[in-house]
Amino acid sequence: MKRAFPAIAGMLLLAAAVPALSQDSRGALGRVVAGQWELSEPGSERDSVRMCIADPTMLAQVAHRGRQCTRVTISEGPGEALIHYTCTGAGFGRASMQVVTPRSLRIETQGILRSTPFHRVYHARRTGDCR
Repeated sequence: MKRAFPAIAGMLLLAAAVPALSQDSRGALGRVVAGQWELSEPGSERDSVRMCIADPTMLAQVAHRGRQCTRVTISEGPGEALIHYTCTGAGFGRASMQVVTPRSLRIETQGILRSTPFHRVYHARRTGDCR
């Protein structure tokens, strides 16, 4: 009985650690909360952009919002993701998304929009649920 107790205690500790490990191993995009987001360009006169998203990769294509695009996550770590997207007949882009918190992002994006190159940096924050 004395030998069984340490073994059982060890199994319980291991079982408790597994969910914690899986939470820490989520990529950056797995931490982002879906909903209504507001994106603004620091130091810009442009109005903020509002987007309702279910998939956080949609924030990568802010310059091509409303377009049918295919998105591919090139790399993803615990705090940052790199996404490439292509919008047939409308251009393409690449975005580096840094997760500050699950409700706050820094997005640096560049690509081609209407045959013209663009490069922008956005601060994105979740403002609530989609309406």
